[in-house]
Amino acid sequence: MDKPRLWLQRFEREAQQGLGRREQLCASLRQTMHTGELRQSERLPASRVLALDLGLSRVTVEAAYTQLEAEGYLRRSVGQGSFVAFKGFTDSKRNQPHAIATPLSLSKRGERIVAGGGCEDPQLPLPFAAGSPDLRAFPIQLWRKLQARRLNGPQGHQLLGYGDPQGREELRVAIADYLRQSRGLRCDADQVLVLTSSQQALQLLASLLLDEGDRVWLEEPGYRGAATAFAAAGAQLQSVPVDQEGMQAPSEGPSPKLIYLTPSHQYPSGVALSLPRRLQLLDLAKREGCWLIEDDYDSEFHYEGRPMPALQGLQAEQDPQRVLYLGTFSKTLFPSLRLAYMVVPRELIAPLRLARSVQDGHSAQLTQAVTADFIKQGHFAAHLRLMRQLYRQRRELLLNELQSKVGSWLRPQPSAGGLQIAALLPPGEEQQLTQRAARLGLLTPGLSGLYLGPSKLDGWLLGFAALTPAEIQAAVKQLAKI
Repeated sequence: MDKPRLWLQRFEREAQQGLGRREQLCASLRQTMHTGELRQSERLPASRVLALDLGLSRVTVEAAYTQLEAEGYLRRSVGQGSFVAFKGFTDSKRNQPHAIATPLSLSKRGERIVAGGGCEDPQLPLPFAAGSPDLRAFPIQLWRKLQARRLNGPQGHQLLGYGDPQGREELRVAIADYLRQSRGLRCDADQVLVLTSSQQALQLLASLLLDEGDRVWLEEPGYRGAATAFAAAGAQLQSVPVDQEGMQAPSEGPSPKLIYLTPSHQYPSGVALSLPRRLQLLDLAKREGCWLIEDDYDSEFHYEGRPMPALQGLQAEQDPQRVLYLGTFSKTLFPSLRLAYMVVPRELIAPLRLARSVQDGHSAQLTQAVTADFIKQGHFAAHLRLMRQLYRQRRELLLNELQSKVGSWLRPQPSAGGLQIAALLPPGEEQQLTQRAARLGLLTPGLSGLYLGPSKLDGWLLGFAALTPAEIQAAVKQLAKI
């Protein structure tokens, strides 16, 4: 609530006490200081402004200010204004009956969300924060020009208004074209939903596709953000082990309602799901009617050989479409762009569009338009080529530095791509070594926290993409000290 409305309410309330206008104003201002709504050293409006807001004469306001100054509530200075001088409002506020703490009461769903631990990413790319692209290499001047061109164009003002919950058509067309060419998807723009993040996509799918108690298969280890989204929906989570061919689907037991996996570059191990296992999962989805969520979070960054086409593109056209494909621009462009996308069967678009409309409405129109231009004009493909080369060099440097300086106790795992590598630590040492690394200014996300079951491997997930060669060398040198 803004201050003028607050003071007006206080003033009108004091009017019911039978006080004069000056005393009413004094009482209302004292009350706002005692409750902490006006804080020490906060500047009050000029007497002329407050008189206009409250419908009083300026003389009445000046008289109230003078009285409060005499009582020690205000400090006034010619040419500067009137300021709160009262120091005791914090204790007074703490003693107010309405400020007494009450037990926090959350819904069952709220408790599950809190228990999931959240999905907060580091705001600064400290060594070795995982999953961060190099923002210093982003063509920000080009982006600024594209944005200015859009705003100054004939429809620039329309980009300031509300948008389609499904996303701007021009961006959906650009995304569909890109996915068909680069990832082998079978899709068109009508199947694309533009979102704020992959996490939002998971929340939407969990809300629409899962009932309390439905079984969900998750990779073990795997992305905890997915586990949080499905657990919050009341799903029964079943961890499925990952080996060098990816997820090992159980041959026995009840079938899941939904399977979440990262087949192109498993998170966090980095392995790719083999073709036989891809076909096995597609057959299971077709036979049992379950959904497959394919999170293709960083498949653009593949450094060895040709990346395997997306799982979504392997579906036969005549079969029911059971794969839900997720992608994001947070890794390929920049995280604060807050744009991701989902490709789903046509029959899901209408309910997802409605669900999105009651969540946050739509993604920002301007950023969608500029991103569409960035893709259509070839800048996106050029940027990806540059980043692949840059990240490949940094990955090789990190692997060489780790091998030469800490290879006796830290074992990087094979991986053909991505923005980070998984590295195993001696059993039982992860917590202690992570604390030592933190004292040296290093952020080393642990692997053990990515397991749902009791069997865990100790290790780190070491991001390298956002670090220059000199920063990688310096960070590994610090690692060697522990």
